[in-house]
Amino acid sequence: MSFDHRKYVAFPPVRKRNRLWPDQVIQKAPTWCAVDLRDGNQALVKPMSVAQKQRLFDLLVKLGFKEIEIGFPAASQPDFEFCRKLIDENRIPGDVTIQVLTQARAELIARTFEALKGASRAVVHVYNSTSTVQREQVFGLDREGIRRIAVSGAEIVRDFAAGYPDTDWTFQYSPESFTGTELDFAVEVIDAVNDVWRPDCGQKVIINLPATVEMSTPNVFADQVEWVCDHIRYREHVSVSVHTHNDRGCAVAAAELAVMAGADRVEGTLMGNGERTGNMDLVTMAMNLYSQGVDPCLDLSGMAEITDVVEACTEIPTHPRHPYAGELVFTAFSGSHQDAIRKCLAQCDEGQAWNVAYLPINPSDVGRRYDEVVRINSQSGKGGVAYVLERDYGISLPRWLQIEFSKLVQKEAERNGGELDSDTIHGLFESCYLQVPEPWRLTSYDLHRDDQGVRAEVRIGGADEVLAGRGLGAVEAVVVAISERFGISVMVETYDEFALGKGTAANALACIRVTADGQASSAAALAEDTASATIQALLSAVARLAPARELPNEAVVGGVALA
Repeated sequence: MSFDHRKYVAFPPVRKRNRLWPDQVIQKAPTWCAVDLRDGNQALVKPMSVAQKQRLFDLLVKLGFKEIEIGFPAASQPDFEFCRKLIDENRIPGDVTIQVLTQARAELIARTFEALKGASRAVVHVYNSTSTVQREQVFGLDREGIRRIAVSGAEIVRDFAAGYPDTDWTFQYSPESFTGTELDFAVEVIDAVNDVWRPDCGQKVIINLPATVEMSTPNVFADQVEWVCDHIRYREHVSVSVHTHNDRGCAVAAAELAVMAGADRVEGTLMGNGERTGNMDLVTMAMNLYSQGVDPCLDLSGMAEITDVVEACTEIPTHPRHPYAGELVFTAFSGSHQDAIRKCLAQCDEGQAWNVAYLPINPSDVGRRYDEVVRINSQSGKGGVAYVLERDYGISLPRWLQIEFSKLVQKEAERNGGELDSDTIHGLFESCYLQVPEPWRLTSYDLHRDDQGVRAEVRIGGADEVLAGRGLGAVEAVVVAISERFGISVMVETYDEFALGKGTAANALACIRVTADGQASSAAALAEDTASATIQALLSAVARLAPARELPNEAVVGGVALA
């Protein structure tokens, strides 16, 4: 078989018995560096234009990113021109530092500093590959050969920076393919670079540990990061950064565990765009912190704008299930989920800690609306249907009617084959429960209470039919009136009355279920007062026991003629 797992070797764990990171809790956001304009851009089928880069750069600034990698100006003319545009047109805010990438080669470093001339502050990010497979199969060098490349690059960066004293320089070094590099050798190279730069003497230095290819589970990467933090010289003088990729689908988890393991800084892209399966998703990691009560130091409240700009600049659509940003991530179709959300939202008070089933954050925090939370299809249950009617029309249904109506909605969704919108659900409720057969429309009523109970006189239909009866209460009196007039035995199984909130023409809703001659029928009615609503619901329920039709001088309902 070609699908043969035996060709692969398990990634070796780090033999580290004194690991501390599993007990750590992230209590503050790391320093973020957005690499959308470099790493993200180089992964696109169609690289961004200068205009697209500018739009995305402006968005990153608006969101609150203070470090932004803008390109590889020595390797690409558009990247060089974009760098110059930002500097020459004074488009970089005073609190934002741009970062550029270069290989550890003299001519590329020279071109890099040419691109950065005049910048008030900048990070020069230099790298070379250190992994075993790159050393042996790509470069054909031993450890010492790779170390010399790193040291030479560091020296060239240091010397060129001295020629531009007006710029506040930060030097960054990445042992590319760090995860495939022996840890002792990674530390050896990092120490050699730092011996050139001397962060202990005041030079600002970032040591970036990239999972250029994600090769292990996130816990092993965390062990690697903690091991390096424990063993490099000048640790207290440098910022340790991570740059994870998503080959195993764990880039966010790896970055989070790396922060727990001692990393100070995280590089990634909005929505995770990047080589192969992508980079670490800055939106997801920042929102994960936010959901744990940690200030991400970014403003992601306008999620729709973020997705719109990223899609326009990368020409990659946002997956509807993308964490926090996708169209469907706060949507519940499952009936049990909908019911739980509805009940929790009803008890959610302003100012209290957010604690709603199935919703890790309040959707409104990222500009989403509650009408996107509960949507109805054939998988939905009574809770979701009830939520839609209550949310959009102010109609609160009793539990028994929720169950009954949800079955009708499910049948309609199965027939329709898709999602039912709010208007369709309301229309179905109206036709099944609220619609009144004309001969049974209540025109007036009169209720009198005395020692013997309640006497009711009810006028219905265009013929002004009068029904009269007596009972212990209004409902019983109207039931007696119907039974005596038409010779049928009507029994009320259950009924509920509700006062409606503001924003509706009616003030009361009544829901009732009756049986007569072995048949069951339910109906609802909206009216200005509860008595009118209850009587009309009762009349409508009786009318639904058999189809009503109008005749020239009479109406027949359930085989009984109204003369």
